[in-house]
Amino acid sequence: MYDKGTLDQIRAAVGVNGVLDGADRDPLLEEWRGRWRGASPLVVAPGSTEEVAAVVRLCAEAGIAITPQGGNTGLVGGQIPFKDEILLTLRRMTRIREVDAAGGSMTVDAGVTVAAAQDAAADADRLFPLSLGSEGTCQIGGVVSTNAGGVNVLRYGNMRDLVLGLEVVTASGEIWNGLRALRKDNTGYDLKQLFIGAEGTLGVVTGAVLKLFPRPKETAVGWASVPSPRAAVDLLALVQDASGGLASSFELIGRQGLELVLKNVPETRDPLAPSPWSVLIELSAGETSGLAERLEAALGAGVERGIVTDATIARSETQAAALWKLRHEMSAGMKPEGFAVKCDVSTALSKTPDLIERATAAVERIAPGARIVAFGHIGDGNIHYDACRPINMSPEDFRARGDDIERAVHDVVAALDGSISAEHGLGRLKRAENADRKSPVELALQRAVKDALDPGGLFNPGKLL
Repeated sequence: MYDKGTLDQIRAAVGVNGVLDGADRDPLLEEWRGRWRGASPLVVAPGSTEEVAAVVRLCAEAGIAITPQGGNTGLVGGQIPFKDEILLTLRRMTRIREVDAAGGSMTVDAGVTVAAAQDAAADADRLFPLSLGSEGTCQIGGVVSTNAGGVNVLRYGNMRDLVLGLEVVTASGEIWNGLRALRKDNTGYDLKQLFIGAEGTLGVVTGAVLKLFPRPKETAVGWASVPSPRAAVDLLALVQDASGGLASSFELIGRQGLELVLKNVPETRDPLAPSPWSVLIELSAGETSGLAERLEAALGAGVERGIVTDATIARSETQAAALWKLRHEMSAGMKPEGFAVKCDVSTALSKTPDLIERATAAVERIAPGARIVAFGHIGDGNIHYDACRPINMSPEDFRARGDDIERAVHDVVAALDGSISAEHGLGRLKRAENADRKSPVELALQRAVKDALDPGGLFNPGKLL
């Protein structure tokens, strides 16, 4: 066990409000789906960057490892302590430090939720474009550390593209103040990029400077039935040409997944007659520019080319929200069906149809009749490829085949030069498989970075590498 004196010093460093117990502590030790349960001798919630630094220094001196945690919305176990590490949550660090509307930036604490950052930007008539299902709970430090994506990557990029500067506590307990809102800074290595996507293995992100954009004055949301994923890719090109590149979201939704939403999620309805595949499209612009008419023209051209079989355009915010609900509730629609194999994968956009076709054939060989729920951000090549239990197979039998199914899907991804983790990270779940698939040179370079920045292995052991 750890020295009681060190733990008492850590408690003193964060104060009485910074030590979590009981009902505040327990939920943070369990992954939100219940897949992993962790353990920790102490759960602390520092209230400032200086308190984070004090905790890290004490842990470094005592050789105590740390698991940093944001909103505990991760899907690969990266936020859960497994070897009695100190769990350090940024939940008390919630300041919007500065909003520079004219300069297009905002500086925030790492514990600010994505939704709160969106609201702060909106209050200044600006847009922070990161948008994902957990945005009301996930925190800026977490989405920085996982390089989160979401539904607007097509237009605005993922988190790596939305960060101008970072504040980080290093493994020695020093504070690196890289909170610079510069669009150009060619004075050496871009250190912030090392911490973005590092899953808390190199340091603790305590603050960030985020990019802001003009707030859309007009949006257009449409739903189109398409015969295949290949038709969806062709439709994307058509929509982008017709709109002048104004598509902010372009989401693919397979029929089996949509049927589960309609079955299991209240107040949902099919917007069109059943189709094997659908796409949800959103255009946005900073000024009124006839987006609905442009979208309607693009969809009409798609019908003429045979890549669209039916379509509808939302005529109100209520209708648009109803269409988006069908997309956002995909996971909720699957949950009542029990255990599912979930793969977060990506390929080059043009290869996405091949990925879906080959993966489906591979899964069928392992679990005949598996219900494939393929959906997500086809606009940037990221597909959430999930397999639910065949109706005629026992839950135990299907679960036993889960690893084989995941490996088969990932084999297809590798053959197409894709990634086995598009936006969820590696965490604990994919760490070993990633090591098997990466080249020795790439792994050696990554370990060299880890050894240089965290030589004692202090941060998030057992994750990513």
